[in-house]
Amino acid sequence: MQQHLREISGFKKNVAFIFKAVILFFSIFKIFSFSLFNRCTGPRFKSCFLSFVPLLTWLPRYPFRENAIGDLISGISVGIMHLPQGMAYALLAAVPPVFGLYSSFYPILIYFIFGTSKHISVGTYAVMSVMIGSVTERLAPDSDFMIPGNDTNSTSLDIVSRDAERVKIAATVTFLSGIFQLLLGLVRFGFVVTYLSEPLVRAYTTAAAIHVIVSQLKYSFGINPQRYSGPLSLIYVSMNTHTTNIGTLVVSIVTIIGLVAAKELSALAARKIPIPIPVELITIIIATVVSWQMDLKTEYGVEVVGKIPSGLQAPVAPAVSLLGSMVGDAFALAVVGYGIAISLGRIFALKYAYKVDSNQELIALGLSNSIGGLFNCFAISCSMSRSMVQVSTGGKSQVAGAISALVILVILLKIGELFEELPKAVLAAIIYVNLQGMMKQFGDIRSLWRTNKVDMVRENKKEGVPGTDIYKPVEDYNQVTMTTIIAIYAAMFTVLT
Repeated sequence: MQQHLREISGFKKNVAFIFKAVILFFSIFKIFSFSLFNRCTGPRFKSCFLSFVPLLTWLPRYPFRENAIGDLISGISVGIMHLPQGMAYALLAAVPPVFGLYSSFYPILIYFIFGTSKHISVGTYAVMSVMIGSVTERLAPDSDFMIPGNDTNSTSLDIVSRDAERVKIAATVTFLSGIFQLLLGLVRFGFVVTYLSEPLVRAYTTAAAIHVIVSQLKYSFGINPQRYSGPLSLIYVSMNTHTTNIGTLVVSIVTIIGLVAAKELSALAARKIPIPIPVELITIIIATVVSWQMDLKTEYGVEVVGKIPSGLQAPVAPAVSLLGSMVGDAFALAVVGYGIAISLGRIFALKYAYKVDSNQELIALGLSNSIGGLFNCFAISCSMSRSMVQVSTGGKSQVAGAISALVILVILLKIGELFEELPKAVLAAIIYVNLQGMMKQFGDIRSLWRTNKVDMVRENKKEGVPGTDIYKPVEDYNQVTMTTIIAIYAAMFTVLT
């Protein structure tokens, strides 16, 4: 007990030190640059500092009576969603599920302090997770962790060492992407969102959804395929289903059918029930109990989540030696994560009549990722599904996000270990069902064809090779430089090919 209290105390000191150092550094930087050009007087000094830490502006004016109940209910509802989604998206990032919970805690608290959007729910996101997974699996493939077995010609996979290395890689690329976002925010790069059209974003996310689905087939079929790269790699991976584990496949099918049916019933009940039914949470609770009672791991060879350590992570320095091999990946993560978050943030800001500062959002996301990377988190953005729940349940400010982080904190400290028997196939099923919205975007092809056949072909090309061209041609937008286009093109191509 005393050791646990010492760990918590040490953690608090580390977090406090990091927050103070970050706030001091960037406040000095912004104040210095401001005074250099504008003779920073007293009022301007205060304005500069408050613009960097928006929490100090809106929290003293927080309308407690009007917003508190709505933010409380919304925060608890979103926090419940973070549990299954965080664990599921950790599989996309190729790291143990508990690190998805860490990524649903540390970055949210940081965004609560520095973010300007009142309604988006930051945290794990499928597109970002699959981009992280492409990096971790490329730099730490299974083949590097094969150890000799008992027999002369047999080998086995050292899962512990592999996972530890992948966590280090994911945290390092997340840290670097956060640094890129910070730098872009400081040089006022937020204007770039002007050139992100809706069809481009939808094409990219639809293509990423296909990668997500294929990447989860190994958990649904209970197989361990060899990793391929290059053209038709997705087809090669999907051809390895001849060694399917029947028990795992049955779990996947039953879960998918149950989730789809439950979500349809939940949609019908939403008219009468103000709070959404936590379908995913109920699913993982039932699946965990069934797995524990029937001993699916031993009797049927179903792969489960495994050890979930209780407590919080102490900060760890990034692996500097790996930075050179992931610069392109980190830059792509920075641009894509920001593009998704600011697009959704502006939609809510327009609807509820307030302003989102695009440059401050870059800084907020950059701090969330860079500091989160020190705590072994992987890159975050915002989720449409969680944001919609946050709004529909009465969330009106960033306080809802802070409350959702507290829900995850309770899970990490007290009840996380109860889900150790949860089958990974159930988490993969949750991912499939949550991608329904992205897959429906294939319907855009018909409307684009009717509107402009040339643009439709361009969008489909982007969709076929995910992330290879997130901007329109230079001849259409004369304010965009060729240098910027080429840099982002190369970075995106590095990640998803």
